[in-house]
Amino acid sequence: MSFAWKKVAVGIATAGLVIGLSACSQERDAADEPTGDAAVEDTLIGIAMPTKSLERWNRDGAHLEELLKEAGYETTLQYADNKVDQQITQLENMINQGAKVLVIASIDGTALAPVLEQAATNDVKVIAYDRLINDTPNVDYYATFDNEKVGTLQGEFIVDALDLENAAGPFNLEPFAGSPDDNNAKFFFSGAWDILLPYVEEGKLVVPSGKSPASNDDWASIGIQGWGSDTAQAEMENRLNSFYGGGQKVNVVLSPNDSLALGIAQALEGAGYAPGPDYPVLTGQDADQANVLNMLAGKQSMSVWKDTRALGDQVAKMIQQIVDGDTVDVNDEETYDNGNKVVPTYLLDPQVVTPDTVESVLVESGFYEASDLGL
Repeated sequence: MSFAWKKVAVGIATAGLVIGLSACSQERDAADEPTGDAAVEDTLIGIAMPTKSLERWNRDGAHLEELLKEAGYETTLQYADNKVDQQITQLENMINQGAKVLVIASIDGTALAPVLEQAATNDVKVIAYDRLINDTPNVDYYATFDNEKVGTLQGEFIVDALDLENAAGPFNLEPFAGSPDDNNAKFFFSGAWDILLPYVEEGKLVVPSGKSPASNDDWASIGIQGWGSDTAQAEMENRLNSFYGGGQKVNVVLSPNDSLALGIAQALEGAGYAPGPDYPVLTGQDADQANVLNMLAGKQSMSVWKDTRALGDQVAKMIQQIVDGDTVDVNDEETYDNGNKVVPTYLLDPQVVTPDTVESVLVESGFYEASDLGL
């Protein structure tokens, strides 16, 4: 085992976000297969990321590529500008170049079946990265955070922030959901809506815009295509202009991630909302730098942080296990049915970051420098 790979292994062993998830792993006999540095040499790993337009994907791609290069792999890292056809072409090129493993953060999780059939024909293993790939048997593993828990944490934060158990209400809520073509978006919304819908049905939370899904299954009706900040801003502006006349104020906005929260915060500012005790509760996810700065400025209440370094560490470990012929670590073999098979999955834990914990969680962990955040 190379020194670089030892560093990855140590990172996995100590990653704080995987506490409480016991991985199921058994090794099989791989005596006739190359292992360690011999297996790594001249092995190409393809990394397909959806876009450079979101900070998190730049971090994810760069971190995973760095880990693999340190371990001795050849890599090809491609970003697809949120264009499905472009991502398919990139994957075809990776297969033709002789990639042994493809790590894919898909743009549209239902569009990759044909190219993954090509991968399977060429004995290429596929790891779905943070977004499940659907409607194909040719996805071998899935590595992600507990995405339903992301939504649960957002919903629970809203309950606590408004003291919904005790306060009389009613409070005005505007819920948003993520991109309808992103499989994760339904899990984010489902986790939050399981918490919030009872309060909506009770009348303690009211949705003046009427954009209140009757059930988790209706989440796409309020989805923001492509997770666009500008689209979310325009949608929030429309709701405020159309449904909040006569001094009526919005009290809470459920935003599933930070890119939507940025646009929503812009809309709130344009409508005259200012940081202070009457500013709406606004959720988010990813702890993007601009959003952390907004949190510190009182323009966003929280973000659910998924330490993508830990996800990259885990995927690098899974790749090594594939190359070595070992059984790959997973800790969920029941939840993630892609419409064709239940995909063996490794789940990591997310955590809430608030303005009060930015320094202790994000800076002390090294995710940001204090100077990045004006601290």
